[in-house]
Amino acid sequence: MNLSSLKFFRNLRANNRQFAVIGLGRFGRAVCLTLHGMGYEVLGIDVDENRVAQVLTDQIAAHAVQMDSTQPSALQEAGIPDFDTVIIAIGNYIQESIITTLNVKEAGVANVVAKASTEIHGKLLRRVGADHVVFPEFEMGCELARSLTRPGVLDRFELDPDHSIVEVVVPQEFDGKTIVELDLRNHYGLTLMAISKENAMDKFEINPSPVTRLRAGTLMVVVGANRGIDKLPM
Repeated sequence: MNLSSLKFFRNLRANNRQFAVIGLGRFGRAVCLTLHGMGYEVLGIDVDENRVAQVLTDQIAAHAVQMDSTQPSALQEAGIPDFDTVIIAIGNYIQESIITTLNVKEAGVANVVAKASTEIHGKLLRRVGADHVVFPEFEMGCELARSLTRPGVLDRFELDPDHSIVEVVVPQEFDGKTIVELDLRNHYGLTLMAISKENAMDKFEINPSPVTRLRAGTLMVVVGANRGIDKLPM
C-alpha cells in the first residue's frame, strides 16, 4: 500500500477483519480488490445482479449478494449490523447513497465510510451519520495536479490541510551531502524519516544516521508543512 492509499484506509480499524462494501462500481470494486488482497474478509453488495456476479467471478470479495440497500430489512438479512465497518460506495445516485448511509447507521454499524460526488452530497452524508466521507474524483484530481507541477514528489499522505508526509526523489542539489549538512529542519521545516537503499529502491532505512550521505535519484520520505515541501528543489 502506498502513502495515498492510507488517506482512505486510515479510518478503517486495524483489528477489524470484516468489511462490507455497498455499491460495486469502479470505486467499490477497487475497495473490494484492495481489502481482499490485504487478507480481509469482504462482503460486496449491489442492486445490480451483473455487478455482483462479476465480483464473484473475479474473486475480489469473499461474498457478494444482490439486494436493495435502501431497504432496512434487506440490510438486516445480509447481516450488516454485524459488520464493524461498512463502505457506502454509491456515488452517482445521491438519494440511494443517503438512504443507505442512514439505514446502515441506524442498524448500529460503528464505522461508516461514504463516497460523495459533490460537497453538498458530502454534507448530507455527514448529517445522516457517515463517520468519514471521501471524494475520490476530487482527490485524484488534486493528485494529478500535484504530480504535473511537482514531478519529484512521488507520493503524498496529507496529515491535515497544511501538513503532509511525502516520498520525493533526492534532487541533484542534495547529492553527496550528509543529512546534518542539509539541515532540512532549519531550511525547510521538514523532518527526514527515511531514505531508500541505493541497491534496493523499494527498501528504506528508517531514521537514518545524520552522517549518511544522500545520493541524487534515490528516494527520501519527509514530513512537515506543505509550504516547506513546495520549497524543496526538484
